[in-house]
Amino acid sequence: MTKFIKGFCGSLFNPKFVPTGLRVALFVGTVLLMINHGNALLQGQMSRARWISAALTYCVPYLVSIHGQYASDSRKRS
Repeated sequence: MTKFIKGFCGSLFNPKFVPTGLRVALFVGTVLLMINHGNALLQGQMSRARWISAALTYCVPYLVSIHGQYASDSRKRS
C-alpha cells in the first residue's frame, strides 16, 4: 500500500496524467461549484469559507482523475 501511495503522490504532476486531470477538474469542478455555490455566487454572497470550499471543489475531481489514471497505468505495467 505504501508503494501505491508514494507512486500516486509522484503522479500528481506527471505530464502524462495532468492534462486529463485538469480537464476533468475543470468540467466536474464547475458543475459541482454551480450545484453547491451557484446561488451564493450569483447573488454576490461568497464568503472566504465558500471560496476555500469552491477551490477544494476543483481539487477533488483532479485527485480522483489522477488516481484512476495512475491505477490503470499501474495495472497495465504489472
